[in-house]
Amino acid sequence: MVRANGAVSLRELARVVQTSEVTVRRDVRALEAEGLLDRRHGGAVLPGGFTRESGFPQKSHLATAEKTAIADLAANLVEEGEAIVVGAGTTTQELARRLARVPGLTVVTNSLLVAQALAHANRVEVVMTGGTLRGSNYALVGSGAEQSLHGLRVSRAFLSGSGLTAERGLSTSNMLSASVDRALVQAAAEVVVLADHTKLGTDTMFQTVPTDLITRLVTDEPPAHDDRAATELQALADQGVQIAVAGGQGGSAGAAGPGGEAVPARQQRRDVPLPGPRRQVPGAGGGLRSAAMLGEQAAGAERARVADLRRR
Repeated sequence: MVRANGAVSLRELARVVQTSEVTVRRDVRALEAEGLLDRRHGGAVLPGGFTRESGFPQKSHLATAEKTAIADLAANLVEEGEAIVVGAGTTTQELARRLARVPGLTVVTNSLLVAQALAHANRVEVVMTGGTLRGSNYALVGSGAEQSLHGLRVSRAFLSGSGLTAERGLSTSNMLSASVDRALVQAAAEVVVLADHTKLGTDTMFQTVPTDLITRLVTDEPPAHDDRAATELQALADQGVQIAVAGGQGGSAGAAGPGGEAVPARQQRRDVPLPGPRRQVPGAGGGLRSAAMLGEQAAGAERARVADLRRR
């Protein structure tokens, strides 16, 4: 299955072979010892460091239940009358199927699959980018796609990818796809990443969205034994990413930390206005005064000097 698909999740593998994830994990560990595959958070990939990109037919059968839950939760973020961009991917395709019910929506996309999912939604306007068709994932890429996004401004971008880490953010295995995704990010006020737990901790060749530009991550709940995925979620939250976990407590924005405690959603630190610098006022008994107070003090001194000159 790994040779055919490039990657496989333990949940999917356990369903296919009709056994427990504990048994599958033990077998995967043995196969890794023989050099036949590399383990990743919640799954396995072909050996050799960075994962290669699988084609759409293979990816569409991986983590299907998780992608459905993620799409359900992400759809709740979209409001009537919004303008958004949706990138290419199997998870974003699932999201598009749910967006067909949102009236007055405008969706800009480079994905033929996203456009197809919305083709019969009479209350949704679909705007396609230009570009060259990349058949492996049915997406438009290249300079034509990027140029058509120049000057565009929407409320949110919904993107997927091949891997997500707190250190590098979202990444993908294809250079052309990464370049278009970066253009989609530039067009949006907020960036929402859709990634199932098998992508957490996976690093691929081309960075698309650095961590500090990710507003929110919508993911599924990692297995209880997957401490590394929980640690990755905590690291993302510590860097200001809001975490929304499908299948968690009411689908609220939160995640399980390494010890099982809840990790609350964090506000983006870059959106919080910081107060201006304060200076020490000489002779003020060690107290602090703002720059505005210093200005008033200087103006009062100038007025007293002018009055003294007039008296003279």
